[in-house]
Amino acid sequence: MTTSQSFRAQSDKAAAFRELHAEGPAPLVLVNVWDAASAKLVEQAGAHALATSSSAISWSLGFPDGNHLPGALAMAALGRIAAATDLPVTADIETGYAGSDGAFDDALLEQTITAVLAAGAVGVNIEDSGGEPLTDVAEQARRIGAVRRLAEEAGVRLFINARTDTYLSGRFPESAFEETLRRVPAYLAAGADGIFVPGVTDLHILHELSRRIPAPLNALAGVGAPSVGELHDAGVRRISIGGNTAKAAYATVSRVAAEVLGDGNWSKLAGARSHAEMDALFTRAQARE
Repeated sequence: MTTSQSFRAQSDKAAAFRELHAEGPAPLVLVNVWDAASAKLVEQAGAHALATSSSAISWSLGFPDGNHLPGALAMAALGRIAAATDLPVTADIETGYAGSDGAFDDALLEQTITAVLAAGAVGVNIEDSGGEPLTDVAEQARRIGAVRRLAEEAGVRLFINARTDTYLSGRFPESAFEETLRRVPAYLAAGADGIFVPGVTDLHILHELSRRIPAPLNALAGVGAPSVGELHDAGVRRISIGGNTAKAAYATVSRVAAEVLGDGNWSKLAGARSHAEMDALFTRAQARE
């Protein structure tokens, strides 16, 4: 594929990914992935797009979540994921892999966005949880603006999902709703396309947020959360499960290991993918090349 063909393909994916956030009969549901195999399996299950999980990538590479993973490792993982699929891919870039408040490096943010675009991704999550308390609104808006500028200069309509940790951080126990609505206008004005508010699954709150936020609302779901249909009825247009995919996979590893190392039983291996099935995920991709 030539450079111009690759750029057209990325632009087409960007447009398709943006369209998946439009109002319609169903929300965009994202099962977050962390490597090429998880990406292929989620694609095979019928996904319309793929989203990475920064926590899952961090764990898989031996780092805790929360701006501890070196950006180069994160981008290498993103590159393998994007190369393994024809679906639109959006990348969780934490605070941009550019340091936390007090030590934020604009050059590193530019390096991250350049790598995201070079990988062929068409969206990013960028969060405001890089400080204590959360990153100042004006500063976070400046960072979002920088991401928008870099994407525009590259000619890609990158979908910027601005994550605010007003609820997830627990730092606004009495005023998370108001703090969310205080931050959102600045993020949207700076160039964000969607707003991600993890940590809240209350349908009434989500309905009020979706009613007051003039952009697609993203909710984080998992065990105990309302159903996809209920979240959609509350106005949520994008649903993701974050690191829960990886946590479920790693729980399986733990159960298998406990059984094998315990009583030597192999029953927890029942239902495993065959060797041929796993190889087939990638032999088809190699044939395309």
